[in-house]
Amino acid sequence: MDLASLKQLLGRVAMGDLSVEDASKKLKHLSFEDLDYAHIDHHRSLRKGFPEVIFGLEKTAEQIIGIMEKMLIQEKIVLVTRIGSHHAARVNSRFPEAVYHEDAKMIVCKKHDIPQQGKGTILIVSAGTSDIPVAKEAYLTAQVMGNKVESVFDVGVSGIHRLFDHKDLIQEASVLVVVAGMEGALPSVVAGMVSRPVIAVPTSVGYGVSLGGLTALFAMLNSCSSNVAVVNIDNGFGAGYMASMINRI
Repeated sequence: MDLASLKQLLGRVAMGDLSVEDASKKLKHLSFEDLDYAHIDHHRSLRKGFPEVIFGLEKTAEQIIGIMEKMLIQEKIVLVTRIGSHHAARVNSRFPEAVYHEDAKMIVCKKHDIPQQGKGTILIVSAGTSDIPVAKEAYLTAQVMGNKVESVFDVGVSGIHRLFDHKDLIQEASVLVVVAGMEGALPSVVAGMVSRPVIAVPTSVGYGVSLGGLTALFAMLNSCSSNVAVVNIDNGFGAGYMASMINRI
């Protein structure tokens, strides 16, 4: 339950449109709800401005559906990350309004359009086409959190002239998320072009010596551009969430 919903509920009680008993029932699980296999944090929207996000990996379709059923009673939007197409089909059969984004392996289930809360544009940049799934995870996360989001894909350092063709878009962005595997050099290059925060996302894309993304991670942590911050390997969700928080300030 978010702040607007809570105020609306209390307003109905104050106006006499809703009984204290009925309001109490609606607030019974305001803190959390125990489903045995999950403790749903219904209070998170009030604390943080966005509902708890369901991490789909290793959950059964039934568990995801059960959590969504309880969340959608109180929330206007539910986001599921790292969910495969088979589980997503099961979820869609229960919630036809849910949209599955196969490239990002994410489900977005919303009751209405999301109002804009960001103050600028978040730009998502990927070094290669193979980095797009992680970049799309960041893109969708930032978008469902109420931000204007743009993207530029496949502009890595092996053909740096491609990046410079988008110079105006890069310099106009308020926050940038730069996703790269291999040697992970692109965030340093982009950060050197702008005076805005750059969130670097290393991916597990690369040959053997990339060590599943560790090479890119270490390169980004060692960036000589001082406006770079780094999230974990393949963590597009975390980058999109942080970019949204920055863009609200």
